[in-house]
Amino acid sequence: MADEIILLDFWPSMFGMRVKVALAEKGLEYEFREEDLRNKSPLLLEMNPVHKKIPVLIHNGKPICESLIIVQYIDEVWKDKSPLLPSDPYQRAQARFWADYIDKKIFELGRKIWTTKGEDQEAAKKEFIECLKLLEGELGEKPYFGGENFGFVDVALVTFSCWFYAYETFGNFSIEAECPKLIAWTKRCMERESVSSSLADPHKVHGFVVVLRKKFGIE
Repeated sequence: MADEIILLDFWPSMFGMRVKVALAEKGLEYEFREEDLRNKSPLLLEMNPVHKKIPVLIHNGKPICESLIIVQYIDEVWKDKSPLLPSDPYQRAQARFWADYIDKKIFELGRKIWTTKGEDQEAAKKEFIECLKLLEGELGEKPYFGGENFGFVDVALVTFSCWFYAYETFGNFSIEAECPKLIAWTKRCMERESVSSSLADPHKVHGFVVVLRKKFGIE
């Protein structure tokens, strides 16, 4: 019997996109269910009663929550194709460290860029660029964060790239000017069908942020 895989998600979520990329890397078919976060479905509330957030992967009726945990689960269950985490325990720990760093830094700083103005925005922008430069240093001259093969840290970070245009527009700066190697890496990742088919259109994301800024009274 084939696995039943359902993804509860919201289209602009970079966290949900991580799950889409991982599923695509493994060549898995699944049912996508778009959530209205202002009116969350009974299924979402049932499957993620603790955080009540997307994304949630439902595999044969069992829920897995939190994007990085979901990606690791996918990698462990369907381990025969396109491994995302290294087999070496130390390298695996390093990959988890950098993915955790991305989770703790990039989302919140990116959010501050489009939700603040003046000195607060400048401070967020400065720290955001510093974080990207640190990640660029970790990437080094490698094609991907894990080396020759696309992997866990790439999945964790690349989905933010479709938000870069919004960050740059509202923050009035260029990520490519600051981190050219990182942008070259994003373009390399986008050559993969698993990535290009899973990420939202940057201009559509920008339009979504415009609506949010008006809603929050930032304009």
